[in-house]
This record gives sequence, structure tokens and C-alpha cells, in this order.
Amino acid sequence: MILDQALKFYIQQTMRLHETIVVIPGFFHLTYIRNPGAAFGLLANQGNGFRFVFFGITSLVAVVLLGTLLYKTPQDQWMMPLAISLVLGGALGNILDRIRFGEVVDFIDVFVNDFHWPAFNLADSAITIGVTILLIHFFLERQKHSSAS
Repeated sequence: MILDQALKFYIQQTMRLHETIVVIPGFFHLTYIRNPGAAFGLLANQGNGFRFVFFGITSLVAVVLLGTLLYKTPQDQWMMPLAISLVLGGALGNILDRIRFGEVVDFIDVFVNDFHWPAFNLADSAITIGVTILLIHFFLERQKHSSAS
């Protein structure tokens, strides 16, 4: 969360909104944008009140679910705490943006030819990696229980 906020602060201090810096031509640019919606701009056209309530409720539910998972995780496991930390850190980074700006600062622009992945930030990356680790963990646990049966 701290690195995410530091990078966003740096982008805001050194770039103008919608400015692009080419890092790897034809593949990766830094592009400073603001996203009022959810991941990939979903809900961006909804009113501020709706988005505030929606993100508030979903954030609270996510924190409760992740906290419950963390609490129930045996001490000898490392995957689950790592995954939950990534998801929570990323979520908190984006929540801080929503509280401070009413929208999320994005700046990572990855594309191949005309295919542009929606711009994202470090928090989004942490959430995606954390969820991927959670899915792998649940798959491995299911495999372990299936083979033991």
C-alpha cells in the first residue's frame, strides 16, 4: 500500500493528467489517468453517491471475508497470509484514492498493437496477484483433500 501510494504521488507530481511517457515502444507506457469506476472503468458512469455506497459496502464485505480467512488459516501456511496481504494492501491503496480524490489514480498502460489493456496501478496488480495466489491455494487444497479421500 505504501509503495502504491508513493508511486501514485510521484505520477501526480511529475505528470499532467492524460500525459503519456513511452517506456517500451509498442508495449508499455506510463499514462496518468483517473478512474472513477471499478476495475477497468466499470461503473464509471454511475453517480458519485451510488459509487460511494457500492465501494463502501463491497470494501467492508471484502475486509470481513479476508479477515475471516486469515483468522482461520493454520499458522504453518504461508500462501494464504501472503495472498490476503496483497489483496488487502491493494484494496486499501485504492480505497485511500477514493476517499481523497473520489476516484483512483491509474498509470500503467500495457498494450500490443491495437489491443490496450485498461490502465491500472500497483494496487490493482497486488489485488490480481493476491487473488491468483488464493485461487492456486484453494485448488491445491482441493487436490490434497481429493487425493486423501
